Amino acid sequence: MPQQPPVRSTPARPARPDASMSLLTNVMDHSLDDGYAEAAARRKTAGEGGMPKTLRAKLGLAVGLVFAALIVTVGAAQARVEAPVVAKEREELIDRIDQETEAADELEDSVDELRADVSARQREALRDSGGDRSALVGILSGAVAVHGPGVRLVVNDAKDASTGGDGGPRATTGFSDTGRVRDRDMQRVVNGLWESGAEAVSINGQRLTALSAIRAAGDAILVDNRPLVPPYTVLAVGDGGKLSDRFQNSADGLYLHALQENYGIRTAISVEDDVRLPAAPSVIVRTAQPITEKGTS
Repeated sequence: MPQQPPVRSTPARPARPDASMSLLTNVMDHSLDDGYAEAAARRKTAGEGGMPKTLRAKLGLAVGLVFAALIVTVGAAQARVEAPVVAKEREELIDRIDQETEAADELEDSVDELRADVSARQREALRDSGGDRSALVGILSGAVAVHGPGVRLVVNDAKDASTGGDGGPRATTGFSDTGRVRDRDMQRVVNGLWESGAEAVSINGQRLTALSAIRAAGDAILVDNRPLVPPYTVLAVGDGGKLSDRFQNSADGLYLHALQENYGIRTAISVEDDVRLPAAPSVIVRTAQPITEKGTS
């Protein structure tokens, strides 16, 4: 029995490359809706579209265009006229700012001169009334500049000031950033230096007296209402070697060491042969008591 040849189906036509884009093709071919196209054709037939046909309509369009051009021209001319006036007012304002700044600088210089004169008169009064004790009184009160052997202590924030531990010396500070030096830290440092035998102390060039206050304003440390920025350089006049040893072995020195170990606060202390401290800006005498000689009333 002869074998029948295999039946093969007729191959289908290849699909169009843009078959999947039929929707996009339809949108491109019929971009305008039929209803809109019919409305446009009716308006064109009725003569409602395009440029105006009558003379009145043309004159109205021309007048409108001239009016619009006139408004633009007047606005440009006015802006051009006002430009020199604005520039002149700006220059006058800059001149007034420069004058006021210069006047403020002169007043500040005058205040500094008056402060220096007051300090000189205070030193003269101390010298006249205190005898041999005037120099010591001037040093201890901060009324005169001093220099001599002492120590230099630098306290700085941690390199990564956003990290810190729980508990420890500053668990109750209320600040989340325990890697930053706080006002209470500087208070303990200064008090520790005084207790260790310092005769005069300054922070970042700001002389401290018995009336000085170390406070905080936000994240800034204020010394006598003047903001300071880290690193904080503390200079203390005294017996350098003994002063350094006494401070580092004191409770405040151990507190500073704990801050360094637990929170990464950076500290460095060194003995100096000669440190120079300026006089305090002003020394206010709140109370005074005369010195009476022995045996007199």
